[in-house]
Parts: sequence; C-alpha cells; structure tokens
Amino acid sequence: MTRWVALILAYLFLALAIVGVVIPGLPTVPFLLLTAWFAAKGSTGLHLWLYEHPHFGKLLIEWEQQGAISRSSKVIAIILLSISWVIMYLRIDSQWMLAGIMVLFAIIATFLLSSPEPKNNNN
Repeated sequence: MTRWVALILAYLFLALAIVGVVIPGLPTVPFLLLTAWFAAKGSTGLHLWLYEHPHFGKLLIEWEQQGAISRSSKVIAIILLSISWVIMYLRIDSQWMLAGIMVLFAIIATFLLSSPEPKNNNN
C-alpha cells in the first residue's frame, strides 16, 4: 500500500469517526481504530496526534494495550444503537431489513458488553 493511499484512507476514516460522534448510529471507535492503523502507515504526524488527543488517545491506548472499552463508551454505543434501530423501525418498511439490522446491532452489542473494561478507569 502506498503512503498516499494510507494517508487518504486515514483522513477519510477520521472524518467518519468525527461524524460518528455527532450522528447516532454511525460508529466512532471502529473508524478511529481504522484511522490509527492507516495513519501509522501513511502519516507519523497524524498517528501521533491521534494518540496525544485528549479523548481519542485514551480510547486508542486502552484498546491497544488492554483490548478494553470503557463502560461509558459501551453505554453510549448501546443507547445510540437502540435509538438508531427505533428510527429505522419507524422509517423502513421491509421486515427482513429490520430483522437483519437487529441481528447486526445485537452482535455489536454483544461484542461491546463482552469486551473488558479498562483497568484503573473511573468510568
């Protein structure tokens, strides 16, 4: 992979992560993890910025070192998944699509709930 492709993908996933902070249902952490991975290959500066960021850095370090997700992140994610599903339920006519989305969200929620919480965390 060329440095430029990695850099473009890093910024794309960073933009999606930032949008995910604001829009319910769009995940933030997976996009942030992808951003960090591509930034490591495409931009040392962006990679360092992510790890030094007051909010993003903590999430990345906890995931990298412990495979952990904070309780507050889990709660927010589950609430947003629930809100997103209700909105889709009200707007989507296809029962098959709703069932598929529900299964996907249940898998995501199961992953979140089964992930450890960071050690020495006050959340």
